[in-house]
Amino acid sequence: MRNVYSVGQVNRYIQTMFTQDYLLKRLYVKGELSNVKYHSSGHIYFSLKDESGSIACVMFAGNRRGLAFRMQDGQSVIVLGSVSVYERDGKYQLYANEIRLDGLGLLYEKYEALKKELEEMGMFAEEYKQQIPTHIRKLGIVTASTGAAIRDIMNVAHRRNPYVQLILYPAQVQGEGAAQSVVRGIETLDKAGVDTIIIGRGGGSIEDLWAFNEEIVARAVFECRTPVISAVGHETDFTIADFVADLRAPTPSAAAELAVEDISAVLQELKEGEQKLGYLMQQHLSQAHQRADYLGKRLQGQSPMQQLRENRQRLIEKEDRLQLQMQRQIQEKRHRLQILIEQYRGLSPLEKLNQGYSYTADEEGRAVYSVADVQEKDELKVYVSDGIIRAEVKSTETGIAALQK
Repeated sequence: MRNVYSVGQVNRYIQTMFTQDYLLKRLYVKGELSNVKYHSSGHIYFSLKDESGSIACVMFAGNRRGLAFRMQDGQSVIVLGSVSVYERDGKYQLYANEIRLDGLGLLYEKYEALKKELEEMGMFAEEYKQQIPTHIRKLGIVTASTGAAIRDIMNVAHRRNPYVQLILYPAQVQGEGAAQSVVRGIETLDKAGVDTIIIGRGGGSIEDLWAFNEEIVARAVFECRTPVISAVGHETDFTIADFVADLRAPTPSAAAELAVEDISAVLQELKEGEQKLGYLMQQHLSQAHQRADYLGKRLQGQSPMQQLRENRQRLIEKEDRLQLQMQRQIQEKRHRLQILIEQYRGLSPLEKLNQGYSYTADEEGRAVYSVADVQEKDELKVYVSDGIIRAEVKSTETGIAALQK
């Protein structure tokens, strides 16, 4: 049989035809995403479909750098790429080089691009954010003069602290010129000397909130010297202004809660502080009185009169101790003297005389110790206890026998 081709030859021929078609080399295809799959290799596989059909697509990892959003099923996109045949399977598919969101998707893409740019510039950094004052007197508000946002802020602020002054700059918050109006409001209130500024509005679509996604608003918030609280839309809505502001509130009511301190809590805190201060003062006074009494007693103790009295008392006590010591010494001396007297008395001649002994002396008063000291006819004096006996020596005898007669 003639003109019989293999499957590979047919697929290769079709691939060549696709390659030679100039239109298929670079074309924009609009459709809805389906079957989106992020492969671990970095490639993205998906399908584009509309009411009349679908086409398989792939974006290789090397082309993902320009992708500003995460692809999800149901998104409407415009894909720039080329159509070719995958020779092995004989299926054609769209090889994507660029993917952009269509319609609202363009706004999201613009939003993400600006957000990334400002973040890289450091405008979202925490070190640039100012502290929101705790107790304020003037609150600036940039929002529409009519609408739920201003009413919510006024109600909450009045409930929490009716003494806080609210200054409204009635800004245009939606439509053409809204961003410029919000910027003028921020700059005006910044010069007015308010303590805190709230910028915001009620909820809406991304188009309604777009003024707060403009770069000029972001820069005005960043350059504002007054702390700024951003309260745009509902809790799930995030705008560029929210990231640049010093504080983000989920709703205008929440912004008022954050900006205005509850006066009842402040009064309660003051009352507790007053009670604590009174207690501390009373305690301090009590300690001061005790200290004064102590110092007064010390002063009395150090006065000249008191010192004289104390010195006089010490002298009296020393005198008493001295007299006591003297008496003790006199008694000791007397006792010692008495002992000596008794000792001397035992040695006294008179005492011996009183005991029956006598003392003999010659006329010249010399003691007679031996018979050899006298001769017959010598005159002697014999001293006894009650007087003197005068005697004359008649004779003398010697020896022990004479003493025993």
